[in-house]
Amino acid sequence: MGDYEGLDLQSVEEQLDDGGDQRGSDRVVLGVLDGTTDPDEWIDLVSSGAVLVLNVDGDLNELAADFARDLKEGGGELMHFRGFLIVSPQGVGIDANRLG
Repeated sequence: MGDYEGLDLQSVEEQLDDGGDQRGSDRVVLGVLDGTTDPDEWIDLVSSGAVLVLNVDGDLNELAADFARDLKEGGGELMHFRGFLIVSPQGVGIDANRLG
């Protein structure tokens, strides 16, 4: 086995299972909400734990219609702020108390 002797593959697999997916958790994804991205992509990102900060380029209600309800029903939060749509997954609140 050479270089691989003493390597604890079970521990490595457990670490990958626990936190190896960097697609979502502890991640903020910046993007443009303009209708060119498949709504399922936004849903998948938020479902994996990512927070979205999307620059709204067009009518927010039309652009978010295909994913907003699903995300809210799944426990996520959405907030329109200064031309951006902020979307957080379940368990990550959006604190707007300092806005005024």
